[in-house]
Formats: sequence, C-alpha cells, structure tokens
Amino acid sequence: MADFDKMTLEELVCPEGYDCDCGKHHVCALDYLKIGRGVIKYVPEMIAAMGRKKPFVVCDKNTYAVAGEKVCEILTAAGIPHVCYVIPGDRIAPAEWEAGSVVMHYDPSCDMILGVGSGVINDTCKVVAHAAGVPSAIVGTAPSMDGYASNSASMEVNHVKVSLYNHAPVGIILDSEILAQAPMRMLWAGLGDMVAKYVAICEWRISNIVTGEFYCEHIAQLMRAAVKKIVDASDGITRRDPAAIQSIAEGLIIAGVGMAYAEISRPASGLEHYFSHMWEMMALERGKPYDLHGIQVGVGTVLTMKLYRKIREVRPDRAKAEAWMKSYDREAWEQQIRRIFGKTADEIIAIEDKSKKNDPARHAARLEKLIDRWDEILKIIDEELPDYGALHSLMAATGMPMTSADLGISLEDTVDAFIGSRDIRDKYLSCSFLWDLGLTDEFADYLRQVANE
Repeated sequence: MADFDKMTLEELVCPEGYDCDCGKHHVCALDYLKIGRGVIKYVPEMIAAMGRKKPFVVCDKNTYAVAGEKVCEILTAAGIPHVCYVIPGDRIAPAEWEAGSVVMHYDPSCDMILGVGSGVINDTCKVVAHAAGVPSAIVGTAPSMDGYASNSASMEVNHVKVSLYNHAPVGIILDSEILAQAPMRMLWAGLGDMVAKYVAICEWRISNIVTGEFYCEHIAQLMRAAVKKIVDASDGITRRDPAAIQSIAEGLIIAGVGMAYAEISRPASGLEHYFSHMWEMMALERGKPYDLHGIQVGVGTVLTMKLYRKIREVRPDRAKAEAWMKSYDREAWEQQIRRIFGKTADEIIAIEDKSKKNDPARHAARLEKLIDRWDEILKIIDEELPDYGALHSLMAATGMPMTSADLGISLEDTVDAFIGSRDIRDKYLSCSFLWDLGLTDEFADYLRQVANE
C-alpha cells in the first residue's frame, strides 16, 4: 500500500479507502473538498456533488456575518432552495442546548445540513445530521481546529466533555481568504490544536505498548506530516498570509482524515487535550466562560512538554509503584473526585466503575509492561517530542498564550486538571502511567513549580 503521508488530499479522501497492514480498512469518504482562495463560490457545486437539493444552513451570529449570509446569497442566485437557522447567543458551545436548538428548528423538507463556521458549528452539525439521518457539509470560517474531516464531535454531555462518534461531513469548503480574516485567537487555536499532535502520537505509541491499544504507524506518519505542514507555515499566521493559511487549512484537513481513518480521536489528542477538557468542565461547573479549545490545548501542550522533561529522568521503581497501589483508598479517591468535579463527580465515578482502571490486578499488568519496556518508552519520547525550547519559541513568536495564568486559570486548577485528567475517560496517557508508577503526587508538586514559567 502507498504511504498516506505521500498522498495528495484527493487520494486521501478516495471513497474506496485503503486496506492497511494494521488490519483495518481506512476510509474518509468525502464527496467534495475544496481549499483555496475564493472557493466559497463552489457551494452549489458541492451540493450537487453530494446529490442533495435543499440544505438546512446552520450558523451562529458571527459566522452568519462572516460567511453565512454570503452562502445564502450564492444558494439563492443558483436557484437552490434552503432554510437558514442562526443559533442565538453571543457565544455558543458544543452542548446539548445548541444541538437541541438546531433540532427544534430543523426543517424536515431539507435533505442535508450545511454548517457555516468552525469547531462548535461543525461538531453540532455532525451530531444533528446523525440524529436526522442526513449528510452534513461544512463551509469553514476559521483554521481553528482539526475536526473538519473527522467523524468525532467533541461535545458537552451532562457537563462532561465526551467524544461522540457519528459521521464525518461529506463536503468541505475552506476559503483561505475567509480563513485569513478570522480573529487572531482562532488562528492561534489552530496552531495550538496541531502542535498537540506531537504528544498525541507519543502517548498513542506508549498506550499500544502498555495496554495493547490499536495503533497504526501509517496514520501516525500522516499526522506527523500534517503537523509539519502547519509548523512550517506558522510564521505566516501573524501576517495573515493567505498562502500560509491555506497550508494550515490543508494540514488541519489531513489531521481530520487521520482521525477518520483511525475511527477514534486518539491520533490527535493526548494529555494536552485533557487539560483543556478539564478546564472546560471546571468552567461549566462554575457557570463561567472558557477560552477556545485550541488555545487551551496549546497551553496544555506546553504544560505536558514540561512534564515530559521530568519524565525523561524517571526510572520505574517497582516497590514504590506497588506501595502506591496498596495505599489506594476508594473512599479517599471518591472524595478527591467530588472536590475536583463537583456536580459531575457521579459521571466520573461511573467511568471508573465501568473501566476499572484502579483495579490492583490491572495495575499490576500495566506496571509489568512499564518496567519491562521503559527503555523503549523513553526512546519513543525522544523520537516523537520536539525540543521544548524550539517548540516554545515557535509558539511564542505568534503572540499566543503560553501559560494557564495567561488564560486566567489558577495554579490550583492547573494542578487539579492534571490530577483529574486520568479519570474523565478510559484513555491511557502520561498522567495514567505516572499514576501507575506512583508518581502522581510528585509530578503534581513539580507542576506547581513550573506551570507558569
């Protein structure tokens, strides 16, 4: 089979897909994809390529002004009937209220959903399209995240951040002239969401060793190529260079294809994403706003890279790890979960009841793998993670936030995000193997020292 990282975008989205030596058949079946200057004019062509006749257009107040109104004008000029719904509110979230609002206003005479926006709109439209049994398409308004082509939607369900797997959009238009005019924080968010892939691939490989989780090197290499494409264009972000923005948009689509191939978000997210998820859940618990996902992920990447500087110094101590597991107290753990998560604690406790991550026998099996293959794990860390100073400089040069303090997040919430990250889903991350090694408290103390450096 051909290497995915050597393929063009058109080849990657081939509807037949590819059999892979990992044992899976990888496919990201897009009917239509256009990236470039002025490509918003191709909306009618995209709808025709999808075999659809009447789109239900979904925007928010901001994306309607940026591109939604233009999309409706283009559809009207082309004689394509459509219904447009603008989700109300100054700031919307990928949550049950917004999805329900779209469902309540959905016109069943429409045969597709056409989102106009970025992450929140795209994820919401994926969920609603899946529920309605119709395909979705997206006209992107910002290069702020990597989920345009993925089959996962990062949503708030009962105040817990979850990944819902339904379907990917089958049509995507990214007009680089529109993307280049996005607010600078959204451009930063796209970079933040992509530098995360260094950690994501590293932790995916480690999980494969320790837990036997599925891993595909061809998908990993595709993600590495996507990151390189964006990092190489990062100096054009502050200039809003359309050519650089187009390269970034292509990298984001490639990353989404990687997730669609894997059918999970694992190739794109590791501990750095969980810092963001935790901060979002804390904000929801308190009724407070939170920053853009990619902005928070960028800060989470910096924090995780700091943790890995210390992880490189670790040598597993069986006695210490076994003593840690022996000292585990379910009641004390629940008290900690209730302190960190508040009203959502019962949901988190239910995840543990199902996954049984804290079971001594399962811990023993993971510990054995960690001890036996620690040198291999250190080699993976060295192979996958860039130099901290170089990555920090590249990100800081854009002017983006670099610490949780820059986001108004307290040191206590930063440390609690690290401690709680292991519990919000059953995914094996660096916080997971640090727990297995009995090092969670030690690394929490370390994070207190270095978080805002």
